[in-house]
Amino acid sequence: MKFDKCFKDFELSKTADGLLPVIVQDARSLKVLMLGYMNEEAFAKTVSEGRVTFWSRGRQTLWTKGETSGNFLNVVEMFADCDNDTLLIKAIPEGPVCHRGTTSCFDTPDDEGFVGILQDVIQKRHAQMPEGSYTTRLFVKGVKKIAQKVGEEATESVIEAVDGNRDRFIYEASDLVYHLLVLLEQMGCSLADLEHELALRHR
Repeated sequence: MKFDKCFKDFELSKTADGLLPVIVQDARSLKVLMLGYMNEEAFAKTVSEGRVTFWSRGRQTLWTKGETSGNFLNVVEMFADCDNDTLLIKAIPEGPVCHRGTTSCFDTPDDEGFVGILQDVIQKRHAQMPEGSYTTRLFVKGVKKIAQKVGEEATESVIEAVDGNRDRFIYEASDLVYHLLVLLEQMGCSLADLEHELALRHR
């Protein structure tokens, strides 16, 4: 867990009532989950426990997200904005974030950023190897079979693209992405490794 700023570095005089606005984002899908506020005590508890704690303006007390519902927000990274008066927390939620039972307090599409969520599911399948799972069967067969499936799905995607079949192309390309994620996991790699490599090329 890495924290790029300490609370004392923020310019609290710029925020209402000395509270720091905090935006929480899903670390896997990058979906924006909610907005809350922290005082120094809430920030310190968040850092020490690794779970997001806010200052409740209504109840005037500390509030750890999930203390009642069990839907905790587990901190991955924290970043200050350019003016040091807003905090971005990337976290992994343990359940729905909104009191309505929805993924986010914002009504953005639930399939937004789903590839990151799918990668997480595949990683769990690899760790747990549940019986009856297609993903488990792929891992049991090993890298050659997984690589073969990637090649097959790539070929099918190319065929549909050349034929101009948009819907079929989307279907086959989705199969390709899934099997590529499985291959990445088999190789001990992730989307983050691809993003890092692409960013290096962009520079």
